[in-house]
Amino acid sequence: MAESEWPARGSKTRLMILWLGTAVAVLILTGRLFYWQVMRHNDLREIGQRWQLVDIPIPALRGTIKDRHGFVLALDEYEFEVFATPRDVRDPDGLAAELAPVLDTDQGTLVTLLSQTSEPSVSLVWDAPLQVAREVETIRDQWNAGAIGISPARKRVYPEKEMACHLLGFVTYDHEGDYDAFYGVEEFYSEELRGLEGSWGGASDALNLSISIGSRNVLLPQDGREVILTVDRTIQGLVEDELRRGLSEYGAEKGTIIVMAPQTGAILAMASYPCYDPNPHLGQEIPKELFINPAVSDAYEPGSVFKVVTMAAALDSGTVGRYGTYYDQGQIFVGGHLIVNWDRNAWGTISMTDLLKYSLNVGAATLSTSLGAEGFYDYVERFGFGQMTGIDLPYESKGIMRVPGDGDWREGDLGTNSFGQGIAVTPIQMITAVAAVANDGVLPRPYVVQRIEQNGQIIKEFHPQPGRTAISPLVAKELTEMLVDSLAGKQNLSIPGYAIAGKTGTAQIPVAGGYHPVDTIGCFVGYAPADDPQFIILVKMDRPRESPWGSVVAVPVFRRIAEKLFVYLGIPPDDVRMAST
Repeated sequence: MAESEWPARGSKTRLMILWLGTAVAVLILTGRLFYWQVMRHNDLREIGQRWQLVDIPIPALRGTIKDRHGFVLALDEYEFEVFATPRDVRDPDGLAAELAPVLDTDQGTLVTLLSQTSEPSVSLVWDAPLQVAREVETIRDQWNAGAIGISPARKRVYPEKEMACHLLGFVTYDHEGDYDAFYGVEEFYSEELRGLEGSWGGASDALNLSISIGSRNVLLPQDGREVILTVDRTIQGLVEDELRRGLSEYGAEKGTIIVMAPQTGAILAMASYPCYDPNPHLGQEIPKELFINPAVSDAYEPGSVFKVVTMAAALDSGTVGRYGTYYDQGQIFVGGHLIVNWDRNAWGTISMTDLLKYSLNVGAATLSTSLGAEGFYDYVERFGFGQMTGIDLPYESKGIMRVPGDGDWREGDLGTNSFGQGIAVTPIQMITAVAAVANDGVLPRPYVVQRIEQNGQIIKEFHPQPGRTAISPLVAKELTEMLVDSLAGKQNLSIPGYAIAGKTGTAQIPVAGGYHPVDTIGCFVGYAPADDPQFIILVKMDRPRESPWGSVVAVPVFRRIAEKLFVYLGIPPDDVRMAST
């Protein structure tokens, strides 16, 4: 009997061990459940929500750019991607036949795309306009084709195409909705134009696709601000037309025209050619050098237009009087450098007005050497050369100006700089300097944006910012009268009823070892009405083939623009204005 009890005792022991093990396991499991369900409840819920909720960005529209009268020059529009999930397409051939004429795409190409069942999604077109998207939506509803999807994306549009391309710049969008702004107003004012992105939050399934349950959080986007330019679309258009006409007539390679209100510095038009269409085109490749705005970035030797600055310095410093004279021997040595007149003639006794009229290099060098290096370059700097004007556009160049003390300055520069050789300026610097004479001797600060608005409310307004005083009002008045007199008798400039002040320039183009033997830059800067200037125009023509002279290739372009501006701006002839005052 004693021996038969051993198995029973062993079974009880094993049952006890099993029971204890199960109890321990239950306790451990209960503890872990308590830990996760009670102690870590909030953490788990947060993690779950993060996996279940999607946060979809809602892009903001970039702000609109308008001219001074409200004409739209740049805006955001929506274009649409049309895509498909091939595994859900039941009849690729039939659906492709319906979509091909709407999408303007080859039917065979669509059949191939719609048959790629191994792909989760395929794009049929990237840039469908709104009307096409609506037609696709109709086809989708008729076919009950949930396999076709439509997704909106932003697109930057420039309604006037090439107009003001350098001034505006451009924007590029990628397929994810991100963008970059390059050049012009688009880049300089990008933060103002850029809106604030919104978001849409809701529940998603295991594939991270939105589902229609649970709460939704929507943060509406805030579109970018409107930027209102000083530029007048009508003036910009006529300037570009006349620039293209002038380039064609005189065989010039390129050119620039700027129109400014001299009393404020407001830019009414700014055009350079060649230009480009900033609207995106499939496969379009634009040479990168076309993106740079020549009006603010390209430095060139201005030639005789610079004599306005030299004469202003001589008059304001008292070096010479308005009715003073000098004896022109046809040549002058400055620092060992021989300077001659454009015709290599000696003109004898010459007045200051005739110096400007006949554009005599020897006369200009006589004035600059009489001023001395310190005095001459002081005035050159007063007129803004060798420094940026501060215009609200990117990549402005300060030009090239050597002064005494610089390692590469030579005494001969004092002579050649006086007539715009050996010094490089930008078109915006040159027109601003002459505008100081038109503006009672005060250098204006050029600008292209007059205000920024949000929902019709003015956020920021830009007012004229006068610069330094370059010369006295009296000298500015005297020089204006001298410029008017110097242009008297120029038939290709004369506009009956209006006095015009200005100066022509013909500049040689520097090349390695000297200057090009044939190529020149023809220029004219003028303002009117001379006694009360309402506009100033710079015309610059590069490498004209018809004639090398600014008086031949730039002056007629100026005259045609000025004639139209007198009418468009409602400026009466001089005698009518003076009779009414």
